[in-house]
Amino acid sequence: MAGNVTQHISSFFLVGIPGLENFHCWIGIPVCLLFLLTLIGNGIIIATVKQEPSLHQPMYFFLCILAMNDMCLTCSAALKMLGIFWLDEHWIDFDACLTQMFFIHTLCIMESAILVAMAFDRFVAICIPLRYASILTTSMVIKIGLVSLSRAILMIMPCPLLIKRLLYYTKYVIHHAYCEHMAVVKVANANTHVNRIYGITVALSVAIFDLGLIATSYIKILQAVFRLSSQNARSKALGTCAAHVCTILAFYAPALFSFLTHRFGKNVPASIHIIFAILYLLVSPTVNPLVYGVKTKQIRDRVVGLFFFFFFLKKKHFEC
Repeated sequence: MAGNVTQHISSFFLVGIPGLENFHCWIGIPVCLLFLLTLIGNGIIIATVKQEPSLHQPMYFFLCILAMNDMCLTCSAALKMLGIFWLDEHWIDFDACLTQMFFIHTLCIMESAILVAMAFDRFVAICIPLRYASILTTSMVIKIGLVSLSRAILMIMPCPLLIKRLLYYTKYVIHHAYCEHMAVVKVANANTHVNRIYGITVALSVAIFDLGLIATSYIKILQAVFRLSSQNARSKALGTCAAHVCTILAFYAPALFSFLTHRFGKNVPASIHIIFAILYLLVSPTVNPLVYGVKTKQIRDRVVGLFFFFFFLKKKHFEC
């Protein structure tokens, strides 16, 4: 026993959803469904934008970046969750846990930055349309994507490095379904003051800065929209913005709930907190292609085409 206390642990035990262990096999069904819908929906968006020359515009380039980011984010979290829920694979290597944590949080910050970029795209398109082509060139879209990724990596990189210096001797059980930063920090046998302050600083800075930019963009957009004389043009602009607002709410609402609960929600049951943390990672990537698919005719047509293709393929199979 003494030997175990003096040796640094090599792996963590992820509980899943505390208190709902008996229902893990059932919880895995919606998780798997969201995972598959994310891959299919975002895959359709990327394929459609690639094949449709009329969609080779900055707005849809940002949408493709968002789709790729969503697919990576879902894969980073859902695969381990399904292993816990269906295969009882609760153990995860220490370094693998830090790797998962790094990718999940990096991709979340990247997602936030893409939403800012998409809000900026709508601001330029509606408020200064004559300069749209000169401002949002293909090279500018690529630069925005690279800057967003670089920011996310630089902000999250210190997190696993700071956790590496912590001591983990006797505590190895993480009451979570994935390696979330604060959940990993809480089980350390050491002073975690620096880790907690850094985590809060990153989360607050991203939320305040990005939401501030998004809010500013949409205030300017609404001002410009209500100055339009044409009712049809006003409705079209508001419809486009509504899709973005739905995406923003689907991402930020559960994210802010999860963040605030971790720090201040002492009375919130652990199961509720973990469920919202899971929704934070899985719902937004599933909703995004549905929202933008409904708003984009080419994407709608492609989905309908695929539906009829599989329908006739299945019908032909039964006839044979």
